[in-house]
Amino acid sequence: MNLMKRQRILAVGLAASCSLLTLSLLPSCDGGKSTPESGGSGSAGEGITKGTKTLKFSAIPDQNSTELKEKYGPIAEYLSDTLGVPVEYVPSTDYDASVNMFKNGEIQLAWFGGLTGVQAREAVEGAHAIAMGEEDAEFVSYFIANKDSGLMPSDDFPMGIADKKFTFGSQTSTSGRLMPEHYLRVNTGKGPQEFFTTPPAYSGSHDATLEQVASGQFDCGVLNYSVYDKALAAGTITAENVPILWKTPSYADYNFTAHPDLEKDFGAGFTDKLKQALIDMKDPKLLSAFPRKAMIEAKDEDFEGIKKVAQDLGFLR
Repeated sequence: MNLMKRQRILAVGLAASCSLLTLSLLPSCDGGKSTPESGGSGSAGEGITKGTKTLKFSAIPDQNSTELKEKYGPIAEYLSDTLGVPVEYVPSTDYDASVNMFKNGEIQLAWFGGLTGVQAREAVEGAHAIAMGEEDAEFVSYFIANKDSGLMPSDDFPMGIADKKFTFGSQTSTSGRLMPEHYLRVNTGKGPQEFFTTPPAYSGSHDATLEQVASGQFDCGVLNYSVYDKALAAGTITAENVPILWKTPSYADYNFTAHPDLEKDFGAGFTDKLKQALIDMKDPKLLSAFPRKAMIEAKDEDFEGIKKVAQDLGFLR
């Protein structure tokens, strides 16, 4: 091989080597960022992490807990399908537990009563009421009695309950304790301990109150009007056997309260999307879980009256 030919072969080899070296030193087309497949922490990897988070919601156990799980499971499915994120219903043992789970960030959405909603929002900065039932803007409680109690319905506060065995619902229920106690104080000038001859009991839930009064375990009690109306429509009670003694003036009550972690976990603007999903929930089967005719927008100021009563009666620390 002559000298000129050997020089041409050497030049081609050097050029190829230089090209390979140049390619190895060039940045990748993603700007040098690692891909998820390579084990890096790029934006794609972060997106996948966010997508795997689960939105957890709960509800105050104002009725039988087994029944609540059956009712709220479909709500979780609806929200998951609508929002495109996993949603899970988390049962709660009692009203206080619901508030504590919200405070601790264990749930990011809760169907609270008026009082528990106020308590949760006071405890968590940035939490807000976002939706409520159409009926919750003007909610009422029923004072009810057993047919054998001797008590009669009246347009005025039923003063005759003072000497009877009486039960509230949960100690932190808006419609089963807070507002009934408020109206008792307004109408009698006394608190429950001074007004009742026998200290009142606390059944723990609205359906328990209804059952205990209907059975005669208690002469009278007070509960959420919708639980009574539902039982009346179902035929499990009659107006003759369990008459309504008195209906309270109206007040704002149940609401969906959203945790500020929603924006961090699912992105800016997610809370508004969640609010709209709740308002757009039109299926009667889903709404029957509450039960409500429709969901409407709620704001924190809707519950200022509840907050004032809660402060006056020592329910807010």
